[in-house]
Amino acid sequence: MTLQPITLKTIAAAIHAKLTGDEKILVSDVTHDSRQSGPGVLFVAIRGALADAHKFIPNVMAAGAAGVISEQERPQDFQGAWLQVENVRRAMAHAAAEVHHHPSRELQLVGITGTNGKTTTAYLIASIPEAAGEPVAMTGTVEYRIGKERRTAERTTPEATDMHRLLRQAVEVGCRTAVMECSSQAMDFHRCDALDYAVAVFSNLTRDHLDYHVTMENYWYAKRRLFDGRLGSKPKISVINVDNPYGVELADELEGAGLRVIRYALNAEADVVARNPEFSLDGMRFDLHTPSEDREFVSPLVGPPHIYNTLAAMASGLAVGYDLEVITRALAQCTGAPGRFERVVHSGDFAVVVDYAHSDDALLNVLKTAREVTKGRIITVFGCGGDRDSSKRAPMGEAAGSLSDVVILTSDNPRTEDPQQILADAELGIQKTGKPYRKIADRREAIYESIAQARSQDLVLIAGKGHEDYQIIGREVFHFDDKEVAREALAQK
Repeated sequence: MTLQPITLKTIAAAIHAKLTGDEKILVSDVTHDSRQSGPGVLFVAIRGALADAHKFIPNVMAAGAAGVISEQERPQDFQGAWLQVENVRRAMAHAAAEVHHHPSRELQLVGITGTNGKTTTAYLIASIPEAAGEPVAMTGTVEYRIGKERRTAERTTPEATDMHRLLRQAVEVGCRTAVMECSSQAMDFHRCDALDYAVAVFSNLTRDHLDYHVTMENYWYAKRRLFDGRLGSKPKISVINVDNPYGVELADELEGAGLRVIRYALNAEADVVARNPEFSLDGMRFDLHTPSEDREFVSPLVGPPHIYNTLAAMASGLAVGYDLEVITRALAQCTGAPGRFERVVHSGDFAVVVDYAHSDDALLNVLKTAREVTKGRIITVFGCGGDRDSSKRAPMGEAAGSLSDVVILTSDNPRTEDPQQILADAELGIQKTGKPYRKIADRREAIYESIAQARSQDLVLIAGKGHEDYQIIGREVFHFDDKEVAREALAQK
């Protein structure tokens, strides 16, 4: 279907802009990236922390841009259409929604927020329409998908201009369902604004991103945007983990306001519940309770955190309208997201697992999973990111030491920080536990050492990078894949 371009007058009304210039100009797209500008494209000039897009305005106008959205007043010497707004990021989202004719209204859009589990839950939910023989769209930390097309993700939640364009493409290829991860920072930056969510999922809330949010109160306030209408509308149904105290608070509040909530839990009373779980390195099983029926469920995913991800996906599938038979068939086959408790297959009699855990809570959860399925020792390799929240380094060290038998502290993405200082910060937490540890700043060497130490029945956990295939040292990006390096080390053992 070919969408009709809309006028600047229509966009100005939608974003409450002061329009100077020809209001009849037709707009076919909106972008924040000057390289995507051209005839019919409206350019959004954002002044960021590192760069000011206003300097690209002469280039985009020379390329034939339809006009500019900005918080600044129109320069006196500017020849063209100018839309002045109070909040340029919010305006960008609403302009993109308008230009692409609100594609989220033609989809069952599922948004997922929370500290841990978003990516795996997104993969699980996306597997449900696929099991029903339907194309699906998905955006998240690892990749963006539109039906059969896959693109490497630039960020967990795309910019609003990209998101609305992607959803329009999803509609055009026949998708009925779209799934997206909604990070707290993305919601603060209005990337999730002007979207109509059929389902909003809350997984959990634990300490993370406090370098940006500063306090847990601010972090929680940002997460709640997905549910309370600040993004533009409230979701039709909210799917909430009520084993998490923040989830209980949220569910009670939404239900008190007359909104529909599906609660899921492992321990609490809920609509979708798992009971009598059993775990092994081959997967998990549990007794599933839903409002319509009970059944036994078996999954290839490993560990308690994946029960929550699975329950969230089941509840979301039911909320969107899929049959429980289709849902359970899909989830019984889905292996989840890359780099989430992902085993490195080899012929030895010990296990090697790669996981994305990069906060103290996530690391503790994956270690609990490892402890449940490991007869021997747990050898943990982990590091902390540079130029990121330093307050979680000692807690990560303490989490690693608390459930590991041996810890090898190494570099993650040190970026512009001194790797030795990052190690020293995390070391304080390990020392509290009294567990043996080594500091090896070179991540490759650390992985080799962990595998060299492994004995029969042990489990080597390589944590922090998961699906990532790079390492950032200084301002340079180098190829580095934990799974590749582990295979190299295993070949030499």
